[in-house]
Amino acid sequence: MKTNDGHQSRRSFLRKAALGTALVSSTPLVFARPYRQRLVMDPRPCLSKKYASNDLINLAVIGSGIQGIYDTNTALRVPGVKLVAACDLYSGRLERAQELWGNDIFVTRDYREILDRKDIDAVIVATPDHWHKKISIEALESGKAVYCEKPMIQEFEEGHEVIRAQRESGRVMQVGSQGMSSLGNEKARQLYEEGAIGQIVMLDMYNDRYSAEGAWQYPIPGDANPDTVDFDTFLGRAPEVPFDPVRFFRWRNYRDYGTGVAGDLFVHAFSTLHFILGSNGPEKALSTGGLRFWKDGRDVPDVTISLYDFPETEQHAAFNATFRVNFIAGGGGGGGFRLVGTEGEMEVGSERVRLVRSKLNMKPGGYSLVAYTEENQKEIRAEYDRKYAGERSADLNTGETIYEAPSDYMGGHYDHFYHFFQGVRGEKKIIEDPEFGLRAAGAALLANESYYRGKPIQWDPVAMRIIA
Repeated sequence: MKTNDGHQSRRSFLRKAALGTALVSSTPLVFARPYRQRLVMDPRPCLSKKYASNDLINLAVIGSGIQGIYDTNTALRVPGVKLVAACDLYSGRLERAQELWGNDIFVTRDYREILDRKDIDAVIVATPDHWHKKISIEALESGKAVYCEKPMIQEFEEGHEVIRAQRESGRVMQVGSQGMSSLGNEKARQLYEEGAIGQIVMLDMYNDRYSAEGAWQYPIPGDANPDTVDFDTFLGRAPEVPFDPVRFFRWRNYRDYGTGVAGDLFVHAFSTLHFILGSNGPEKALSTGGLRFWKDGRDVPDVTISLYDFPETEQHAAFNATFRVNFIAGGGGGGGFRLVGTEGEMEVGSERVRLVRSKLNMKPGGYSLVAYTEENQKEIRAEYDRKYAGERSADLNTGETIYEAPSDYMGGHYDHFYHFFQGVRGEKKIIEDPEFGLRAAGAALLANESYYRGKPIQWDPVAMRIIA
């Protein structure tokens, strides 16, 4: 990003503020002194369209575990969607599916039976990560639209296969990083493009957890046995091991089936980051961490710190990003996503954006002036006063603006599914398509690659490939 581009963007932001458009746009009003204000983000258009029974989108879920249930429940809130089938390798989840969605839905432990059905228009793929590529590609080839949970892939080389399959099939595919479509993300992107924080300098992302559930120690049902769990199918391409319900129900803890905190948590942040900035991703990653507390047989770290370098592009200046996850945060849980620029910063959430704009002080203070005589101090202060008189104070308003979603906002998860089904109906272009999904997952998985290889990893963000 050229320096003059950032200057023009800032001018655009301030010009809109000066016109007093804050109440109908994104920018705060110009004040003579630092301000604090709250604004409500523009609501979504009414989404209450009715559909005839023959115009419903018939949906199936493949993998009706925790995320599969949350995804399906959200999808069914979108008008014009009907669930007709569910698949899972644990029979107890199939019983749960019928408890939730009715005994008339078709249930199976073989996902191929769902793909063979001609009455199914779209599928949610909410399986363990090592099954994402295979099922997504086969679903596309069978003529289904695909909503695949993040991360889209488990291994780097899988991404281009999915991209190719989607293009050749002509079917819609969206990756499920639900915050992507939120009002918060859209507002942050608008503010960034208007120059609200100047040029990007860094991203600070963290996720602290302090519970067994937050550390993926999910409960294991008492009836889990080789008859109720199709463990051999679950293993798929992974190494063969004896039946182990811990591996099945807590698969995120194992590299054979999951992608660790990078694939579960980093990928959300990369999706948001790339969307707001219009970025293709980083060019280098360095990661460290370790298994500090949850020594329950898992082979992925429970504390991870990763650093990323982003190159200068037409969309943004060169900047750095820090990603930190701690599954044993003794101070309690919490998280944040903070974009820091040369003129302000944004804390971004799905339903809230906090923008802070500050004045850059170019004049020396008592700390450095103490080394000079009283006479020299007077001369230095006078020189700085002349040099910077009115340069920023004339056009830069400073303070805090909090943008909040309307009270009736249905949430980013709902928005993401609404956009997916609009895409299925041919009414909207999918943003988080397989190419976007690879850019997010590839960037996230660089942390794993660096951690396990013990060195920085170079990445081509345009070609989306590791540089050997």
